[in-house]
Amino acid sequence: MSQLNEILDFNKSFVENELYTPYVTTKFPDKRMVILTCMDTRLTEMLYKSMNIKNGDVKIVKSAGAVINHPFGGIMRSLIVAVYELQADEIFVVGHHDCGMSAIQPDKLVEKMIERGVDPHTFDVLKYSGVNMDKWLEGFSDVKESVLHSVELIRNHPLILPSIPVHGLIIDPTTGRLDLVTDGSIDKN
Repeated sequence: MSQLNEILDFNKSFVENELYTPYVTTKFPDKRMVILTCMDTRLTEMLYKSMNIKNGDVKIVKSAGAVINHPFGGIMRSLIVAVYELQADEIFVVGHHDCGMSAIQPDKLVEKMIERGVDPHTFDVLKYSGVNMDKWLEGFSDVKESVLHSVELIRNHPLILPSIPVHGLIIDPTTGRLDLVTDGSIDKN
């Protein structure tokens, strides 16, 4: 069942009662940083609290597993816009323990798509068009390696200057503990 009407009813009250006022800020991040993290629901508030971040402090980019699939895809574009247009001076890649992407099995995910109504012939068309579903949907087995992969992709991107620190961290989604994977201020290429 859709939550749309409930959300719209709440939103009307939210706006009419000016409950938005504590959250008013600019489009520029006060702490001049951008974070690439996972879309995991446990991080919705935990990440911000554990990093002492409030509304307006940072730009947030989310993807499944905090993974960058393509150096010129939407995730990388968002990071570049945050740096050059929105005044972010540092990039943080924050993966997390117990990530759903570490358990992704592309063939099982395709089965779920078919069960929900995607025509099985669609996958033949995608294959014919050059889409490797296993590669596109693959997860990872080691969160540290995954964070390092994303960090290295960003650090070595031709549009990211070496002077921009790119840090890698792993958060525990239960306690909020942050483990440093790589310090972009020190670990330069």
